[in-house]
Amino acid sequence: MRRVPATKLVGLCPMGMGVIDMMGRVALLIASLLATVPAVAQSMSPEAARLFVTGKQFVFSCVDGSRGLGEIHNDGSVIGAYQAGGSGPVRSVSLPPGTLKVKEEMVCASLRGFSFEPCFNLSRTGEQSFRGSLAGLDRIAHCDFARH
Repeated sequence: MRRVPATKLVGLCPMGMGVIDMMGRVALLIASLLATVPAVAQSMSPEAARLFVTGKQFVFSCVDGSRGLGEIHNDGSVIGAYQAGGSGPVRSVSLPPGTLKVKEEMVCASLRGFSFEPCFNLSRTGEQSFRGSLAGLDRIAHCDFARH
């Protein structure tokens, strides 16, 4: 993708608006599009999510470009492979039993080396798909999963 200097973008703005105005309009458009996502997604309780994903393989792609394939087992263990950022080597991952667990109304991960347990909101986006998003950062930190 070719980068266009900001000074070239000024000429593209209607009625002589500056680059800041154009960027604000783009940000508003993106925010408006993102605001429609929850209307189509169906929130899943942790129990519904467990029934929906346990023992099934899913491919996933994340907002940062990461992608992979994985399977979550009933004991909270995970096995799969991923490619960070969408490029570079594909790495195998195997997380032990108890890694994923239900806390209140979210699914949380107990990860070695983390000083906190990240928790996730799960929303069903289709008959065979769902979105997992980091609690509190739903719109900017999420991955989409589809049954493989």
